[in-house]
Amino acid sequence: MFMEPIRVFKALSNETRLNILKWLKEPEKHFPKQGAHLPKGVSIKGGVCVGDIQEKAKASQSTVSQYLNMMQNAGILESVRYGQWTYYRRNEEILSRLAEYFKTEI
Repeated sequence: MFMEPIRVFKALSNETRLNILKWLKEPEKHFPKQGAHLPKGVSIKGGVCVGDIQEKAKASQSTVSQYLNMMQNAGILESVRYGQWTYYRRNEEILSRLAEYFKTEI
């Protein structure tokens, strides 16, 4: 996947979006009840339900959905849908490329 730095920077230029990325780094710590809606035997490692993210962010569902969509479009988040539930997790490959970009280009 190609990383567009400007898109990533725009996605992270909001405190709540930056916090979401930080929280998803340690989902077990920040979202202890994650996976509650997943069928037995289904796992999305590090994935957190939109509702749990919304609750922690203390923002409306539409705002959080817009934030998550922007972050996914920038490539820094991935999502998986199970039934009516969507789970988000960090895209570590893109985040590694971003770190490398900072080391080599800036």
